[in-house]
Amino acid sequence: MESTTNQAPKKSGSAIRKFISWTLLILLLIGGGMVYWKYYFVFGEGVKSGVLNYAVKKGNLFKTYEGKLIQEGFGSNKTGTGLTSNQFEFSVENDSIYRILEVNSGKVFDLHYKEYKGVLPWRGNTRYIVDQIIQMRDLKSGSF
Repeated sequence: MESTTNQAPKKSGSAIRKFISWTLLILLLIGGGMVYWKYYFVFGEGVKSGVLNYAVKKGNLFKTYEGKLIQEGFGSNKTGTGLTSNQFEFSVENDSIYRILEVNSGKVFDLHYKEYKGVLPWRGNTRYIVDQIIQMRDLKSGSF
């Protein structure tokens, strides 16, 4: 016995699933690209010089290494008419770099840093991450 049924193939269900799958994949790729650009893409890098004011380990949940350089020269105070020094606040990921900074507060440093667009809590409190000490010298022998 021959069975002939005139059933139309079910295309609409598989087409919708395929569309949703491709849409989710594209959104996932775009989202991943945006996260990479915001938090992992190195936006800029350079060297800053100045007297190391402090190097500390702090944080509530993630303990990070933070520091501040006081740079040569003066800038204008935004809220008043006085002058303020230029300051460079940075974070450090590497323990060995932090140990050197920790015991040499008050010395002149040339620090290489990388700048990111966003801050990750486990990387530090700033967008500037110091990854190398170029030079360290005493304040007396420096240009300050």
